[in-house]
Amino acid sequence: MSRYLISTWEPELPSFWESRGKSTANRNLWISIPALMLAFAVWMVWSVVVVNLPNIGFTYSTNQLFWLAAVPGLSGATLRIFYSFMVPVFGGRKWTAISTASLLIPAVGIGYAVQDPTTGYPTMLVLALLCGFGGGNFASSMANISFFFPKSQKGYALGMNAGLGNLGVSAVQFVVPLVITAAVFGGDPQTWIKGEETKQMWLQNAGFIWAPFIALTAIAAWFGMNDLASAKASFAEQAVIFKRKHNWLMCWLYVGTFGSFIGYSAAFPLLTKTLFPDVNPLQYAFLGPLVGALARVAGGWISDRLGGAIVTLWTFVAMIAAVLGVLEFLPASGNPGNPGSFSGFFWMFMVLFACTGVGNASTFRMIPVIFLTLHQRAAGKRPGDQALAVASANKEAAAVLGFTSAVAAYGAFFIPKSYGTSIALTGGPGAALWCFIGFYATCIAITWWFYARKDAEMPC
Repeated sequence: MSRYLISTWEPELPSFWESRGKSTANRNLWISIPALMLAFAVWMVWSVVVVNLPNIGFTYSTNQLFWLAAVPGLSGATLRIFYSFMVPVFGGRKWTAISTASLLIPAVGIGYAVQDPTTGYPTMLVLALLCGFGGGNFASSMANISFFFPKSQKGYALGMNAGLGNLGVSAVQFVVPLVITAAVFGGDPQTWIKGEETKQMWLQNAGFIWAPFIALTAIAAWFGMNDLASAKASFAEQAVIFKRKHNWLMCWLYVGTFGSFIGYSAAFPLLTKTLFPDVNPLQYAFLGPLVGALARVAGGWISDRLGGAIVTLWTFVAMIAAVLGVLEFLPASGNPGNPGSFSGFFWMFMVLFACTGVGNASTFRMIPVIFLTLHQRAAGKRPGDQALAVASANKEAAAVLGFTSAVAAYGAFFIPKSYGTSIALTGGPGAALWCFIGFYATCIAITWWFYARKDAEMPC
């Protein structure tokens, strides 16, 4: 038996948790966090790269650029469906190490491709699709960490893993604009000509900068993390979640929270550049994901104390108010007399990002509670029955955490494409934003009816 495999894991027992469980769980968590940060960085790197491609001679259309920003979301979301079930099949340690190492492929590929302005658009699309490896990692990472912590600390653990992991989105939008200004990894620079201004840029660093960190983190995961025997399950055992109504309801709600976070993160730089051409979006773009990631950490703590459902309900109310605020500050299409207000637009988006972060944590706090309650209600009164109910609930909840994150990740595709389609058809993003408001209204109704009202079916 491997020395990395833990055969007995009972975090709900206080004596076990304090004697050995807590330290082991935290070690796995603190290796998982940087691995997830790098996954998000690679997944979202195109949100920064696409803004710079026209500056260095790439002649792609605006719609093609929106496609490059959106395609990683499409592939990442699809991969999450499969990654959701990988930890119980392969083990959390092995899968974290392998999936982290896979990020080297798109990171290095982008570094080479952007050095040649004649690189074909299909090549760029393939590299954008491969960045979906980073998106897929979230599903397996969250499923893995959920096994290690007791019910009372799942909100904290999942909030820390996801919240600090989400900082990878902010990191890529902060770090890349800095590293592309110097020959960090050598190579020939590209020339950026803007009016009479000429400067040099090393856009290849947008990919290369992550490679050494990816390699080191993959090694740390292989030698520092653990596999849990109690987390082992076949795909068939996990597939029962597809029959669970609450799996599909939580998918819908998580599309509203995480789908919004990752979709707004992917599209915010290009949307800002399109609506406010005189603004450099890369000076501000990293702030939205940063606010959302930090809010997710706080949201996990709040949800552990107030309950996930009530926090989720009011989060969606606040998100509708924030989108209405964004609409108020948009430039009027075809009306030069109304250029809009960038400051108003920016601050409303910061509120929106904060709300998505809190909602990400609160919805993920709901899932383990829902499935634990479901299994405990169905179990007998004998201690052995209750222990089996807890083990079954943990496996199902882990699969649901991964699967809901897979469905929600399509927001990274649909939000950028919604903006692009709305702009193409109406001249502005307003139509897309009104659709988002309608969707959030349905999320409020679902949360209230099934989880937050006095006689809710599954109060959580």
